[in-house]
Amino acid sequence: MVLSGKITSIEQIYENGLRIQESEIVKHLLPDIKSQVVHVGIVQKQTDAGEMTRFNAVVAVGNEAGWFGIGKGKAAQMRLAIDKATNAAYLNVIPVKLGCGSWECRCSQRHSVPFKVSGKGGSVTIEIIPGPRGLGLVAGENIRSLLKLAGLKDSWTKTFGSTSTMSSTTKAIFNALRSTYSVG
Repeated sequence: MVLSGKITSIEQIYENGLRIQESEIVKHLLPDIKSQVVHVGIVQKQTDAGEMTRFNAVVAVGNEAGWFGIGKGKAAQMRLAIDKATNAAYLNVIPVKLGCGSWECRCSQRHSVPFKVSGKGGSVTIEIIPGPRGLGLVAGENIRSLLKLAGLKDSWTKTFGSTSTMSSTTKAIFNALRSTYSVG
């Protein structure tokens, strides 16, 4: 449908409730999308022939203007794990509603979340609180880079749990940003 020209924007896919089956669709409809490797880890499994080593990767993608996705991949080589995770992230792209929900600012620009949102992933819970324009992102370095990838410029964050576990932290951010849009 994208190739024939019936669908010209990614918004049409979400309005019609369609699923994205190929990562090339997102690359075509969002040409300015960027990817960032969040975490790469080593997983070892004990077999009767010895240890089997594999790599797992977590990748986040976003266009810094309201689209964000995460993906996980696992493979015997690090490069393949990152490629799998990048393709999975393209397939999991969601819209992020931007606005100005800060009581201090009340401007009409899209620089923060429109209301307080929270998300949970593993043991990590994150709250994203709208901030006034010019505040910046008040968060740790890893969380700040993910929120910037989603398009947020100003907000406060509160985190609870083991935030050093980047896969859980990334999932919590994804769940929080997903709740800016109601499904249905």
